[in-house]
Amino acid sequence: MKFRKEMLLLYAVTDRGFVGRQSLYEQIEEALKGGATMIQLREKNLPEEELLREAVEIKKLCHRYKVPLIINDNVEIALKSGADGVHVGMEDTPVAEIRRRVPADFIIGATAKTVEQAKAAEQAGADYLGVGAVFPSPTKKNAIRITTEQLREICSSVSIPAVAIGGISLENISELKHGGMSGVAVVSAIFGAEDIQKATAVLKEKAKAVVAAEEPVVQKGQDKTAKVTLEGVRKMRTALSIAGSDSSGGAGIQADIKTMTMNGVYAMSAVTALTAQNTTGVRAIQEATPEFLQQQLDAVFEDIFPDAVKIGMVSSGELIRVIGERLRYYKAKNIVVDPVMVATSGSRLMKTDAVQTLIDELLPVAALITPNIPEAQLLSGLTINSREDMLTAAKKIGDTYGCAVLLKGGHNINDANDLLYEAGQARWFEGKRIDNPNTHGTGCTLSSAIAANLAKGFSLSEAVRRAKDYISGALAAMLDLGQGSGPMNHAFDLTLRFAEEHEKKGRIGTE
Repeated sequence: MKFRKEMLLLYAVTDRGFVGRQSLYEQIEEALKGGATMIQLREKNLPEEELLREAVEIKKLCHRYKVPLIINDNVEIALKSGADGVHVGMEDTPVAEIRRRVPADFIIGATAKTVEQAKAAEQAGADYLGVGAVFPSPTKKNAIRITTEQLREICSSVSIPAVAIGGISLENISELKHGGMSGVAVVSAIFGAEDIQKATAVLKEKAKAVVAAEEPVVQKGQDKTAKVTLEGVRKMRTALSIAGSDSSGGAGIQADIKTMTMNGVYAMSAVTALTAQNTTGVRAIQEATPEFLQQQLDAVFEDIFPDAVKIGMVSSGELIRVIGERLRYYKAKNIVVDPVMVATSGSRLMKTDAVQTLIDELLPVAALITPNIPEAQLLSGLTINSREDMLTAAKKIGDTYGCAVLLKGGHNINDANDLLYEAGQARWFEGKRIDNPNTHGTGCTLSSAIAANLAKGFSLSEAVRRAKDYISGALAAMLDLGQGSGPMNHAFDLTLRFAEEHEKKGRIGTE
C-alpha cells in the first residue's frame, strides 16, 4: 500500500491490554468503522508465533477497510504477516537497515524527539515520524514532554510528515493547534472508551480541525504568504519537472519552471523530449533516450532532493518505466502526474501501450493526478457529461489507483469548475470564467503550481486552491503573443508590481 500523509490523520495504537468485553479484533474493527486512518499493533509480550497469527488476521481486517497496518518494532513479523509497515523507536533496528531489507512500498515510521533525530530519520529513509510525548501518557509515565513549539520546530525541519503521540484525548487535542503535524496517534482515548466507534469518529473530526489549523493566524494587514516566504528564506523548497521542452515557452518544461519560480520554489528539470513548436503547432520532436533520462534524474536526486515532483507528457513506455523506477528508488514525495494522454479535442496523444505503462508505473506512486474529461473517461471507462458523472469517475479513479484526483471540468461541462477527490472526500473548486483565447499550457501550469505549493508544505486542498488562483491571474493578464493559441503571462504578478512601482514614482504617463 502506497503511503500518503493523509493516513496519519487518526493513527490508532493498540494491544491486548485494552481487551475486555470485546476481542482485540472486534475493538480494531470498531475503530475502523469510526474512521481510524492507520492501525499500529503494539504487542510487546506475545510469543512470536501468536503475534504472527494475530497480525495476519488484523492485516486482513485493515485491508478490508483500506487502512494500513503497522507493526511496532518487529520487522520480521511485519514482513511475514504482510503488514504494510513497521514503526521503530530510537533504540530499535536502525531505519537505514530496515530500508535496505524491505520492498520499496513498505512503510517505515520512526520516533523523533529532537530536530536532529527527525533529520536523521528522514535521511535514513523513514516515511513518517512519531513525535512525543506531547502530554503525560499512561503508557509512558516517564517520557520527556515535547511542547507544541518543539513539535512545530521538529515538523518544519523535515519534508516527511509527522504524527503527534502521547496522552492525546478529546479534552487536550485542541492544544496541538499550529503544531505542524499531519495527524495524531491515539491509544486509550479510543480503545479505553466505552463506545470505541463513537470515540474514534469524534476524535477524527477534532483531528481534522487541529491539522487544518496548522498555519498560524495571519494578523490584519499582514501578507498571507509571509509564513511561506520566511520559511523559504531559511530553507528554499524545491520541485522537479519531468516533461518535454516547448521551444515557444508556453507549455512543458519552460512553463513549469516559470510557474514553480513564481510560486516560490526552486525549479529543476529532467527533459523527456525536445520539441520544435510555436503557438500554431508542433513541427518536430526529438525524444530523450531512457539512459539519458535516468542520468538526469539521478543527477537531480543525488544532489538537490526535490520536495515535490511534477510529471508532464511522456509519450514512450520505456521513458515512463525509467521514471517510475527512479521515483520508487529515491522514494520521491508529493508526486503530481498530469496524464497528458488525450487532448481536450478528444485526439489521442499517447499510444495504447504507453497509456497502460503510465497507469502501471506512475499512478501507483502519485499523490495526485490531474486528468481532463477525455483522460478521466479513458482511466475510468465511464462517459462524463455532467457534474454527477465527474464525481462518479473521480471516485472510481481514486479508489482504483489509490491516489487523489483533480478532475478538470472544462467549459464544455461546468464552466471550468474542478473536482478534487481525496481520501473518500470530494470538494469542488469553482473556476473563474476568463474570456481569453490564449490558453496554451494551462494544464502544465496548473499541475506545476500544485506541486510547488505541496513542496512548501500546504495541504493538497490548499495547494489546489492556490494553484487555481495563480492560473486565473495568469489568464486574466491577457497576454497576446503569436499567431495561434498563445501562452499565458506566468509572471503577471511581477508585471503588475513593476507597473505599480513605476506609477508611484510618476514615471508612467510622463516619459
